[in-house]
Amino acid sequence: EERARRLLQKVGLGGYEDKFPWQLSGGMQQRASICRALIHEPKMLLLDEPFGALDAFTREELWCILRDLWTEQRFNVILVTHDLRESVFLADTVYVMSKSPGRFVVKREIELPRPRELELTYTKEFTDIVLELRSHIGAIRGNAAGATGAAAVAH
Repeated sequence: EERARRLLQKVGLGGYEDKFPWQLSGGMQQRASICRALIHEPKMLLLDEPFGALDAFTREELWCILRDLWTEQRFNVILVTHDLRESVFLADTVYVMSKSPGRFVVKREIELPRPRELELTYTKEFTDIVLELRSHIGAIRGNAAGATGAAAVAH
């Protein structure tokens, strides 16, 4: 119970321990989900579009919370997202995938220093990586029959 309370505090849910899920906002529910996933200190975490339904500010706040929890616990993460900024901010490696049948078409190591602060997302170095990945998605759409979308997988 004490470990759960500490984890809730770290994600900004201190004081909400006795609330029901329906009493929490969408962002608070995502924070609770992160706690639920990390309470047993897993070695691997699989996240599929975990921040997609959130507003931009909450999404970026949760990126930083996940970054901080990863820094403390050093679990492996496979993050499936369509948000290239999210993948570049959080990942060490980004894979761009084709649409059905899903295939890895590009692997890109992200060599930005850690810990990464949100201000990094406004730099030319960061934007250049995002644009490079975006160009691969454009090439997939233009050159591959039936490939009309892509996803980034980060770990």
